Amino acid sequence: MLDLKRLRVLREVALQGSFSAAAESLYVSQSAISQQIAALEAETGVPLLLRLRSGPTLTEAGELLVGHADAAICRLEEAERELGELAGLGAGEIRLISFPSAIPTIVASAASGFRESHPEVGLRLSEAEPEDAIPQLKRGAYDLAVVYDFELSPFPSDRDLELTPLLTERMHAMVAADHELADSGGIRLDQLAEEKWLCGTTEGSCRQLTLRSCEGAGFVPNIAYESDDYTVMQSLVAAGLGVTLIPDLALIALNPAVRVLPILPEPPVRRVWAATLVAGSRSGATETMLAALCAEAESWRAQQGVLAA
Repeated sequence: MLDLKRLRVLREVALQGSFSAAAESLYVSQSAISQQIAALEAETGVPLLLRLRSGPTLTEAGELLVGHADAAICRLEEAERELGELAGLGAGEIRLISFPSAIPTIVASAASGFRESHPEVGLRLSEAEPEDAIPQLKRGAYDLAVVYDFELSPFPSDRDLELTPLLTERMHAMVAADHELADSGGIRLDQLAEEKWLCGTTEGSCRQLTLRSCEGAGFVPNIAYESDDYTVMQSLVAAGLGVTLIPDLALIALNPAVRVLPILPEPPVRRVWAATLVAGSRSGATETMLAALCAEAESWRAQQGVLAA
């Protein structure tokens, strides 16, 4: 059987990007890290790391092993927390991570209600885009992640994760208030083919939805500005520097100098999920927070006229 301590060391080297940083993180010597990795490679019979000048990089076998290590370590940490609760050693803590535009809408309300109902349970909230949040969830750094994907680019199947649908958001076109199409009742994306465009900075962000939606409308958008902050995007659009797409959850505080237009004939959509480890790995507190998020999403849908999940 593989040594779990050595798997933890391998995971930390991959996460930190160097033997020295992993040693510092785990409070051991660098030579101890090297010995543990060498022993693990001898145990598995295959190389797990490429020792490059730029730093150690996981081999295909290493990637496979770290994926399983994440799941095994998460299960053990969850067991420790649940045992602590049974033994009366504390009420536990919920660690929640979410993409930014969900926080002031569904997440904040759900978290507030949860804290009022369960004041004995600690609550920690962080912000990250899905491409960063999901790996952290799988490493056990968080218990629950609020994430999104698109029908045009769905999440790949992952046996360690369970995705609970919260809502489906429509995307809208956003233009400056003085744009020639600002007073339109709706707009086709190809009407904006000659415009400069704004989109997200990372491949996992709304950047891909913008690119694919425009390509589906028959043109490649001229990307002039990149940002993952919808407040920044609104300011740039208001200044007449370009146009962009914006989802329902980002419409709560609109700049008065922009106009939001329905996309015809059918808008692209963004799907919002609550991601957790598989059901057997979840604590009772995590299940309660998950239920709170589902209830808040349902309330939000009813109030805003957002599409059902």
